Amino acid sequence: MHNNIDKGEVMSRSTAKAAPPFTSNVFAMSAITTLFFMWGSITVLNDIVIPHLKSIFDLNYKEAMCVQFSFFSAYFVFAAPFGLLVEKIGYQKTIVVGLLIAAAGALLIIPSAQAARFPFFLGSYIVLAAGITAMQVSANSYISVLGDPKTGSARLNLAGAFNSLGTTIGPVIGGYLIFRAGAVKTPAALAQLTDAARQVYRIQQASSIILPYLVIAGALILIAIAIGSIKLPAINEAQPDIEQKKKNSNDSIWHYPHAVLGAVAIFFYVGAEVTIGSFLVNYFELNKIGGLSAEDAAKMVSFYWGGAMIGRFIGSVALRKLSDGTALGCATIAAALLTIGSMMSGGHLAMALILMVGLFNSIMFPDIFNLGIAKMGRLTGEASGLMIAAIVGGAIIPILQGALADRIGLQSAFVVPVLCYVYLCYYGFKGSKPYRLKEVLED
Repeated sequence: MHNNIDKGEVMSRSTAKAAPPFTSNVFAMSAITTLFFMWGSITVLNDIVIPHLKSIFDLNYKEAMCVQFSFFSAYFVFAAPFGLLVEKIGYQKTIVVGLLIAAAGALLIIPSAQAARFPFFLGSYIVLAAGITAMQVSANSYISVLGDPKTGSARLNLAGAFNSLGTTIGPVIGGYLIFRAGAVKTPAALAQLTDAARQVYRIQQASSIILPYLVIAGALILIAIAIGSIKLPAINEAQPDIEQKKKNSNDSIWHYPHAVLGAVAIFFYVGAEVTIGSFLVNYFELNKIGGLSAEDAAKMVSFYWGGAMIGRFIGSVALRKLSDGTALGCATIAAALLTIGSMMSGGHLAMALILMVGLFNSIMFPDIFNLGIAKMGRLTGEASGLMIAAIVGGAIIPILQGALADRIGLQSAFVVPVLCYVYLCYYGFKGSKPYRLKEVLED
């Protein structure tokens, strides 16, 4: 039976009394939106921690990127299991599980810093990201189906705007707390220390990481208690499916091309967005682009993520009028043209064009996600898990652009995200149409 939320038929799992749809849904949106803000703050904190750990442990760039690789790889490993968990225990309980796992990962940072051992940090980040994965799998799909399916992407854009708010203010607060330990030693100065003195120095510097993650752990635990204590509107498991009457017990998400292609789209979207953000500082340092210092270039990057935040607030309204596929296709065309324009120009124009890409990236994740889980019914949790697993693109695509940049130069290497946008354009206009493979239509 179709769950008509707009007509007030949302029922709590523990009570038969109907909840007022507007009040209950707004309350649920407010509660879940705090999760988007939290994992945005946590994820962007990696950008501050990575250079700090690189200096402390005298790592090269490849070794330092193990933090990002460990973090994003967790999405690939844990998304599918948590998608199944959503089917078993529901959205709300999975969110609480994710919050507690993430809190455990944040707390593991403490002994990692006290021991000043880089592999310990990597293990902590895997646990932390596993918890965020559980939250993303459940919260994204919950918001998408919490109301009229036609406005699911608009709700995701609104929640995503608060995620971008977290990515905007997280580095400011985290940077202040982490770098309070004072200036780090150069590799040459570090090499002159004895082994014992070097370890004491590393422990001292690493200890500055403890406070931010201690605050994060406390916040996650409090939110877990709050989410676990309230009654969120229950989502009827019988969402509108494709050819629901003809489905059989052997049905699988692999029978739905729009879901599988949606996961590929998430892979390329996250890869493109993270790749551009990761190389902006180096890009703006190029003499033919900006000739900026690293410090000044880093300040300019805030406009990239700030554009994403503004775009998501705009998208939360605009996408109530536009179809998801059309909006995604148009946004990817704009992003590709802006990137190509930056590749073919120089100076402040090249800087402005690449920064504007963030504005058009803003609506892509909510659009892709909403299109990928459309009409999946009881398989919504698994489809969500598959797409969250595809976030691993954020670990792979940047490496590909880095390898290409070493060969043909950084500016030309931005062809990598352009190719990503080409696929996303196809998915928006064509590949996102929901249907099931014909061979599984019969019992």
